[in-house]
Amino acid sequence: MAGLAIASGVYLAARRGQKQTADLRLWTFAKPHADAYLKMLPDFLQKHSGKSVDIQIVAGEAVTSRLQAAFWSNLDVPDLVEVEISWAGSFFRGRLESIGFRDLTERIHQTGLWERIVQARFAPYTTRGRIFGIPHDVHPVMLAYRRDLIEQLRIDVDAIRTWDEFVEIGRRVTVPSKRFMMELPPAGVSSFEVMLFQRDGGYFDPQGNCTLDNEIAIATMKYYVPLVAGRYRIGNDLGGGQIFTRALEDGYYLFMVAPDWRTKVIEQDVPKVGGRMALMPLPAFTPGGRRTSTWGGTMIGITKRCADPDLAWELIMHLYLNKEALAEQFRHTNILPPARDLWDHPAYDEPRPFWSNQPLGRLYANLAPQTPPQYTSPYIGLAKAKLSEALIACVDYYNRYGERGFDGFVRQQMARAASEVRRQMRRNPYLHENA
Repeated sequence: MAGLAIASGVYLAARRGQKQTADLRLWTFAKPHADAYLKMLPDFLQKHSGKSVDIQIVAGEAVTSRLQAAFWSNLDVPDLVEVEISWAGSFFRGRLESIGFRDLTERIHQTGLWERIVQARFAPYTTRGRIFGIPHDVHPVMLAYRRDLIEQLRIDVDAIRTWDEFVEIGRRVTVPSKRFMMELPPAGVSSFEVMLFQRDGGYFDPQGNCTLDNEIAIATMKYYVPLVAGRYRIGNDLGGGQIFTRALEDGYYLFMVAPDWRTKVIEQDVPKVGGRMALMPLPAFTPGGRRTSTWGGTMIGITKRCADPDLAWELIMHLYLNKEALAEQFRHTNILPPARDLWDHPAYDEPRPFWSNQPLGRLYANLAPQTPPQYTSPYIGLAKAKLSEALIACVDYYNRYGERGFDGFVRQQMARAASEVRRQMRRNPYLHENA
């Protein structure tokens, strides 16, 4: 923290004397976003003659540290900022009036955006009933799988309706030294979160109360751990990069969790499996239940330092709701935009050779309205860390003792995780203000 403070101070001091000439400055952490926006910018500037927009890439977590420092010092604050979903809640501490982003609630409802966008996607950018960000995406989740190997094993994916059915098949075909039914990490919480959200669970409820120890979270932990630990596990995780590439090429994983953005990662990183991959909805936890979830996301917000919020709003609408441009962007990123009325473009029905000629866009669009909400808090980072600790502890316990005493141990670990989060939350006197 001290290092971040010093670095931020040096950066802001260096920027203090620099004159900002652009009418709007936008920070984004994602180069693909910046590349797409630069292509879309000329049309916007043609409609707003004499105006200028500066799009800057601020890498990863630096967006958060730099922006927090800028808000605190009231220096070098951009007009618009894209924030990754896991970090958005960190800006919602303190009183509502002290939040550095503009409250967009009225604009969203008055312009009809609330009805156009999948409403669950506003949840991560909402605090105490007020919305501070516009969602860039939906990120519905499917399962990607090696179609050729699944056919060789005579698995009928259309007949798999529930996770119990999926797990039963997985225990028949998993051979730990050779093949696992699914890529599932025993330590990271990414896939665990997918299951947790799918079951209408999460880290917090709509009022911002920590829910890590409620029955949904406990049941999800009890279900997930035996999938990655013990004698009958069906999942494993070797890591990313070249290891993941080799594992997928060799058929070490048959299935993997695939939000829309990850399908592009697979295309780029594992081109050799092109034409042999396919997608299916997530199995449901109960017959007829939800068959998707969500993983990842981005918001864009207008800061209070923005001198022309109307122009900034128009830029957001241009970048986030431009039908033709977003369809072309989808062809390059596989990321489904959040507004339903954009999905009737032919781009979303195009067959994809890499994915066995499935219409990737339509598959994700059909599931997107079922995407569950993720409720946030300034303590989301802490909650994720504590859940990760609980998962590691539960996996270790199950590997040692199996089902014996497992229910009680899970409840103890989840209660401990939730207690730590609540202890920190109690230090914030404004957290439930106007809830």
